[in-house]
Amino acid sequence: MALNNLNYPLDFKFKITTLASDFNITDRHGNYVAYVRQKMFKFKEDVIVFNDESKSKELFRIKANQWIDFNASYSLNEIATGKNFGRLARKGMRSLWKASYDILDANDQPKFKVQEDNALVKVFDNFVGEIPIIGIFTGYFLNPSYTVTGIDGKEYFKLKKMPSFFGRRFQLDRLIDIDDNDESSVILSLLMMTLLERARG
Repeated sequence: MALNNLNYPLDFKFKITTLASDFNITDRHGNYVAYVRQKMFKFKEDVIVFNDESKSKELFRIKANQWIDFNASYSLNEIATGKNFGRLARKGMRSLWKASYDILDANDQPKFKVQEDNALVKVFDNFVGEIPIIGIFTGYFLNPSYTVTGIDGKEYFKLKKMPSFFGRRFQLDRLIDIDDNDESSVILSLLMMTLLERARG
């Protein structure tokens, strides 16, 4: 199964009833696309993409290629075929203020960049989030967005944090057509990035 030819926008909705970081993905019609679960208590991040919440079929695996740090990258693999869709690489210290990632293909060649649109949103979100009572409402008015740009300079995807308590919802929209293989690579990268950015605050 490849993650392409989907009915956008896609909704990412995190569960708040479990200790693990996991979320459901549905399309514009409310149909299930996948269920994403990050394994707990791992020194290296390890994420499994299932067909749905029943976890009856593992579709993809995303694994950190080194111990958790600011420069980790994450390999993107299809479980059934062993196909590698490349990797997501975080841009080190720059990600402390403004999220910035590279998406590389299976040959380790840069294909796309993911960048936070407005760094100030993240700064204010982190600051206000520390204020008692008021902080719980930041999910309603401080919502970062991220743009996926190809090496051709075109904007392909937009990921937005949606107004919600506890930062529970994100929405992904495709802006222009994209190659099927690249689409799978970008979506898997954004699943991992969403987990990383949500954990960052």
